[in-house]
Amino acid sequence: MIILIPPSEGKSDKNTSNIKFKDTNFMFKKEVEKILDQLKLLDDYQLQKVYGVNLEKSKKIQELNLNTMNNKCSLSIERYTGVVYNQINWNCLSKKSKSYFNDKVKIFSGLFGLVNPKTLIPNYKLKMNSLSLAKFWLPILSKHLENEEIVIDLLPEIHSKAFEHSNTKKVDFLINKGSKLRPAGHLGKVVKGQFIKFLTENSIESIKEFEKFNFDGYKWDGENFIK
Repeated sequence: MIILIPPSEGKSDKNTSNIKFKDTNFMFKKEVEKILDQLKLLDDYQLQKVYGVNLEKSKKIQELNLNTMNNKCSLSIERYTGVVYNQINWNCLSKKSKSYFNDKVKIFSGLFGLVNPKTLIPNYKLKMNSLSLAKFWLPILSKHLENEEIVIDLLPEIHSKAFEHSNTKKVDFLINKGSKLRPAGHLGKVVKGQFIKFLTENSIESIKEFEKFNFDGYKWDGENFIK
């Protein structure tokens, strides 16, 4: 069982390693270089469209991204600092839980495709919905995951489009509003982080065990978690 989770938009700008990204043995380094080549071709208008901020800020992000190969790294689990990752609280996990996490959990990324929690990556900012990146990564990540028995998909929709697998279980966190089920939205990030933490702390190996998770009123109904 492999568990796919999203990156966070928020990232630490601190580097905990002196190793530059170009000196790592990252498996998709050639693919990263192809994406960087695409970024180099963008004009000022396209930069703002890709990064979603004004031109001045877009140019700063562009400079950061184009320096990817020469920038120093941190473990991806240290780089990502969003709500989901705050809930996981990596530093407080046991050695056994960290081992499970690094073995079972894979993080999707617009720039890097797929990384393990202990993969060394530099700071960057590039969303999966930019430059048709989901389409770019689709054959690559599908091939990478093809031998997995089952894939647990905890990804946002755009990231889910970056892979295909014959045995995928999409897990959503929903709120019962009268007779309608609605996505938990931003608040769902908290429960998602708690669920990932639950998986790692209990070394969960089957979907059947999801029913053991109970947080903030969310309960497993056999398909999704509903509050």
